[in-house]
Amino acid sequence: MSLQISNLSKKYGTQTALNGVNIDIQNNEIIGLLGPNGAGKSTLMKSIVGAIGIDEGEIILNNENIKENPISSKRRIGFLPEDNPLYDEMYIHEYLSFVAELRGVAKTRIDEVIVQLGITPEASKKIGQLSKGYRQRVGLAQAILHEPELLILDEPTNGLDPNQIIEIRSVIKEAGRGKTVLLSTHIMQEVEALCTRVILMHRGVVIQDGPVEEFRGRFGSLEEAFATYTQ
Repeated sequence: MSLQISNLSKKYGTQTALNGVNIDIQNNEIIGLLGPNGAGKSTLMKSIVGAIGIDEGEIILNNENIKENPISSKRRIGFLPEDNPLYDEMYIHEYLSFVAELRGVAKTRIDEVIVQLGITPEASKKIGQLSKGYRQRVGLAQAILHEPELLILDEPTNGLDPNQIIEIRSVIKEAGRGKTVLLSTHIMQEVEALCTRVILMHRGVVIQDGPVEEFRGRFGSLEEAFATYTQ
């Protein structure tokens, strides 16, 4: 899987959300996308998945421009947005069947994903009856159902209790095997637990991009490095 983002810019009125962003990803790895609120992380993610248009620049996924090849590009991407939109009145299997039909995926894949993500104990319930942790698992299930090469997760542990966070981290590790995962988070422990690389954004630009150890550098912790780079 290869992803090249070149000179990507996006404005909302007079506000610049992305300002000439350049990112090159060539290997399967879990990458932490960091930055304070308003840094442009969600705008970047939504640009990659084609949920919003871009003003300037280009995004190339596996040698295809996503703007020129939106359908084939989306087939290679799985996306879990921050708000994890689900249909509360649908049963889990019913919802995943709906997603499978949209994606053109064999229904046999549904049970595989339910087992893989540890949803089996709650599989007979409606989505509206699930805890936040299991709702996140269902969101991840729809994101990996079509076996994407690139998995994009926007704040996947937001609002979870400590036990649920540990569970979802384990699920992400399992779901991310053999894929590139771009993970947006504010939790530095999450980066240390999951990621090998950090991309740090601030005010719409990338200010650091490298291995976790290099990002930490001379600082005693990731929190200290984050605070210093974004002040």
